[in-house]
Amino acid sequence: MERLWGLLQRAQQLSPRSSQTVYQRVEGPRKRHLEEEEEDGEEGAETLAHFCPMELRGPEPLGSRPRQPNLIPWAAAGRRAAPYLVLTALLIFTGAFLLGYVAFRGSCQACGDSVLVVSEDVNYEPDLDFHRGTLYWSDLQAMFLQFLGEGRLEDTIRQTSLRERVAGSAGMAALTQDIRAALSRQKLDHVWTDTHYVGLQFPDPAHPNTLHWVDEAGKVGEQLPLEDPDVYCPYSAIGNVTGELVYAHYGRPEDLQDLRAGGVDPAGRLLLVRVGMISFAQKVTTAQDFGAQGVLIYPEPVDFSQDPPKPSLSSQQAVYGHVHLGTGDPYTPGFPSFNQTQFPPVASSGLPSIPAQPISADIASRLLRKLKGPVAPQEWQGSLLGSPYHLGPGPGLQLVVNNHRTSTPINNIFGCIEGHSEPDHYVVIGAQRDAWGPGAAKSAVGTAILLELVRTFSSMVSNGFRPRRSLLFISWDGGDFGSVGSTEWLEVIWGPGQVIRQWGDVGAGGSHSTLVTHPQGYLSVLHLKAVVYVSLDNAVLGDDKFHAKTSPLLTSLIESVLKQVDSPNHSGQTLYEQVVFTNPSWDAEVIRPLPMDSSAYSFTAFVGVPAVEFSFMEDDQAYPFLHTKEDTYENLHKVLQGRLPAVAQAVAQLAGQLLIRLSHDRLLPLDFGRYGDVVLRHIGNLNEFSGDLKARGLTLQWVYSARGDYIRAAEKLRQEIYSSEERDERLTRMYNVRIMRVEFYFLSQYVSPADSPFRHIFMGRGDHTLGALLDHLRLLRSNSSGTPGATSSTGFQESRFRRQLALLTWTLQGAANALSGDVWNIDNNF
Repeated sequence: MERLWGLLQRAQQLSPRSSQTVYQRVEGPRKRHLEEEEEDGEEGAETLAHFCPMELRGPEPLGSRPRQPNLIPWAAAGRRAAPYLVLTALLIFTGAFLLGYVAFRGSCQACGDSVLVVSEDVNYEPDLDFHRGTLYWSDLQAMFLQFLGEGRLEDTIRQTSLRERVAGSAGMAALTQDIRAALSRQKLDHVWTDTHYVGLQFPDPAHPNTLHWVDEAGKVGEQLPLEDPDVYCPYSAIGNVTGELVYAHYGRPEDLQDLRAGGVDPAGRLLLVRVGMISFAQKVTTAQDFGAQGVLIYPEPVDFSQDPPKPSLSSQQAVYGHVHLGTGDPYTPGFPSFNQTQFPPVASSGLPSIPAQPISADIASRLLRKLKGPVAPQEWQGSLLGSPYHLGPGPGLQLVVNNHRTSTPINNIFGCIEGHSEPDHYVVIGAQRDAWGPGAAKSAVGTAILLELVRTFSSMVSNGFRPRRSLLFISWDGGDFGSVGSTEWLEVIWGPGQVIRQWGDVGAGGSHSTLVTHPQGYLSVLHLKAVVYVSLDNAVLGDDKFHAKTSPLLTSLIESVLKQVDSPNHSGQTLYEQVVFTNPSWDAEVIRPLPMDSSAYSFTAFVGVPAVEFSFMEDDQAYPFLHTKEDTYENLHKVLQGRLPAVAQAVAQLAGQLLIRLSHDRLLPLDFGRYGDVVLRHIGNLNEFSGDLKARGLTLQWVYSARGDYIRAAEKLRQEIYSSEERDERLTRMYNVRIMRVEFYFLSQYVSPADSPFRHIFMGRGDHTLGALLDHLRLLRSNSSGTPGATSSTGFQESRFRRQLALLTWTLQGAANALSGDVWNIDNNF
């Protein structure tokens, strides 16, 4: 082509430039034609460089201009042909370039057979022809919403709530088979179950639990009827105890401290406490720490909605709840319950040593009428009596608990869509399947949403969707006993070669596996493989407020997704707009810490995987039927006043779009810098005691330095990612692995998992946590210990403080160093 162009230029130099053919834009109705005209040429005249709709017009008549001398015919023809040749060459070059680009994409071995690109161009207009090679974010969002809208969430909630599904029951076994079959019918790569034999506690029908009055001489008198013998507290201590009755509000540590300050000692007595604020397990543990003999737990009507159109809990109904301060099988702590004979019999330190029993509001009102002593504070008052509540003490009571332990098989069900680029990195979503009673809100809603998401993502896969990372859908068993199923799975997480898996065909559902229970390693690889855990438990308990109980790493992503989901009860608003209308500080309104009774808690505090649990709640009121036999579909439907399908659909949209972002974004959308703000907020609380510490020759400077190092490491990683080559898969994977492990970095490496299983310094439990350090520092302002466990006269112990500060500081410093990456990149001022 260059040689041809040179000849043409040489020919033009040999002939006068009398005229040249130019292409000019033609407007109006003749726009699609080309026009050729003769124009006087000058040396160096500039030819139009762009091509547009034109019209070709023939040359002017021969006599219209003077004939130019010495015209060479072949040169003139070459000049007229030159634009055509240039245009043809450009078309050939463009076609060859596109052909080569497509051929290169098809040969990319790292991308697999199906290359899908997700664009963040939110202005891209979606085309619902999903069978293309490229899917943009708008395409994926539209595809997800289209297939999700075809589900029948409400029917699944109703049908699930009608089935018996207590862990270990025949009804649960049948439901397990049905759900596994439902997953096998979808387009999943793998479907399997695993079975654990766990120690569960049940009431003894032949010897029911009892409550009796005891007179001043210690003689057992009239029995107080416990309306439903099936209502009990799993993992309560067994036996009978006797003591005077004392009213202790919610049974929190501050409540018992106030009780003691009011001249009523809880030691040696039975405590009457209200449902709410903290878990049953925390209430019983606190009572035990203060020396109480036993605990009675009742639902106070003023704590629930008093709105007449909405149903309320029957006064004869007691509330169920386990009292193990921990998660998983308490008889094999730290070990999986595949075969209990493999391990020595060990009991969890979270098992209480005192008995506990739920009672109804009716029984509680009879007890409250007998109490004497000081009048309870105003905020402790309730509505069961026509007169003020008193603190006590009251008459003697005898509580007898005869629950028995049974080795029970439970089954977790798994379904997996393998990722095409990072298949060994899992985005996990799960829901509790079992329930004590109907469990409509407790687990039927979550189970229905989980099944709907499985069906939706399966349909997306059939229409061209391939996630970058694997999606793992899990239906948990044993949740009502303290997230037993999920914790047991966490205790037996496998890596390559750790668990033998056998694969077989199951038709259209892909393949399934049978787990051969020969685990060779525990808790060794989940933080290397799991990206995030999303819990669907307790998702719909109302429709007024929305809460996200989560790790700080997910806060920014949740904010982004809230802007994409419509509010179920505010037409024309997104969930984000609904939230900020109430409180401009959206995270203060929405974000909550993970509670211990959530299945998501173990993922974060035990294993170091960021987790989230979504909940729609009533406005400042608890859902009254949770953990009762009145948790029916009908009551849930009445509480939401017919908006149950819309609210469940909003949760499904929120969880689904979160899964798309986590499984398909090239770089994981986890805000690893957010923990710097968390530490800064806590440092504000620590600063309150800096003067007290300085007077003792102590300082918090170590914590400040470690926090600064973490902030610098996070910013350095952010800049490194920003300046890196976007399409470098090796670098992308390296950055994603570092981001995935941030939560794990906050598990203290300086305490034993056997002694302190919840090692997270911000969300865990134990002396190594920031919360424990703050509680200890508050003793500096106390004249006495005021809290169980203090052994010195002042309560504050300098040696304990130094140890706590060291554990906290070195964990935070280790997180900063790990986030820096390679050892030569560590730059700290510690």
